[in-house]
Amino acid sequence: MPTTALKIAKPAAKAAALGPATVVPLPVKAQPSGARLLAVARRTAELVVPPAVVLAVLLLVWEVTCSSPTASLPPPSVIVTDSWELIVAPFYDNGGIDKGLGWHLIASLQRVAVGYAIAAVVGIAVGVLIGQSLWAMRGLDPIFQVLRTVPPLAWLPLSLAAFRDGEPSAIFVIFITAVWPVIINTAVGIRNIPSDYVNVARVIRLNSLEYFAKIMIPAAAPYIFTGLRIGVGLSWLAIVAAEMLIGGVGIGFFIWDAWNSSLISDIIVALVYVGLTGFFLDRLVAFVALLVTRGTATS
Repeated sequence: MPTTALKIAKPAAKAAALGPATVVPLPVKAQPSGARLLAVARRTAELVVPPAVVLAVLLLVWEVTCSSPTASLPPPSVIVTDSWELIVAPFYDNGGIDKGLGWHLIASLQRVAVGYAIAAVVGIAVGVLIGQSLWAMRGLDPIFQVLRTVPPLAWLPLSLAAFRDGEPSAIFVIFITAVWPVIINTAVGIRNIPSDYVNVARVIRLNSLEYFAKIMIPAAAPYIFTGLRIGVGLSWLAIVAAEMLIGGVGIGFFIWDAWNSSLISDIIVALVYVGLTGFFLDRLVAFVALLVTRGTATS
C-alpha cells in the first residue's frame, strides 16, 4: 500500500473506532426576566408615549384657546365638568329617549352589525362574480362605479319611501354604503390570483367548490379584508349621519338632540365615543384579517 494511502487510512480507522459523531449544542444564555420586562416596557412606551404627548399638547392648546369668555367652544375642563354624569354613567335609563351614551352606542352598533353583515355577504359574492366573469365585469362595473359615488344620505329618502320605517331604512343606508368597497376589492383580488395557483388547481382537478374554498378565497383574502375594513368605517359614518334624520335611539340621534338642546359639551363627549368606537371596529376587522390570512393582510 502506498505511503499516502496509509496516512489517509489511519485517521479513517480512528474515526470508525470512535463511532458516529455527535453534535453537542452550545449552551444558550437565557434572557433574564428583567431584560424581557424592560424590552416589553420599551415597546409599550414607543406605542403609547408619542400619541399621549400629542394628545396632551392638543388638549393644552384647546384649553388655552377656548378659555376666553367669548370663545364659541368650551375648553376641556368645562366639558368634563358639564358632562361628568354622562361620562361616569353611560348606561343610565330614565325611560323613553333619555338614555346614557352606552345604550345609544349599542343601538347604533346593532344596526351597523346587520347592515354590514349583509354588505359583506353580498359584496363578496358579487365581487367573486365580477372577478371571474369578463362579461359580468363589463356589464356591472360601470353601473357600480356610478352608484358608489352617491352620498349615503342621498339614499335615505328613497329607503324611507320604500320601507316606511326608520329602522330598515337605516340598515339599508349602511348596506348601500359599505357594499361598494367590498365588491371592488374582492373583484380585484379574484382577478389578481396568480396563474400558478390556477394551473395547480387544473392539474389536481379541483371541482368548483374546492377551487373556491382552497384557492380563490385564500388567495384573494387580503384584498377582501381591505374592502371589509373600508366598509366597516363607512358603515359607522353612515349610521351616525342617518340617525340624525330618522330619530329614535342611536348615537347620531343623541348628537342631534344635544345640538337642539344647545349641549355642546355633550356633543363633544359623544364625538369622542364615536371616534373610539370606530377605531375599535377597524382594529377588530384588522385582527380577524390577520388571523384568517396568517399575517398577509396589512394591519
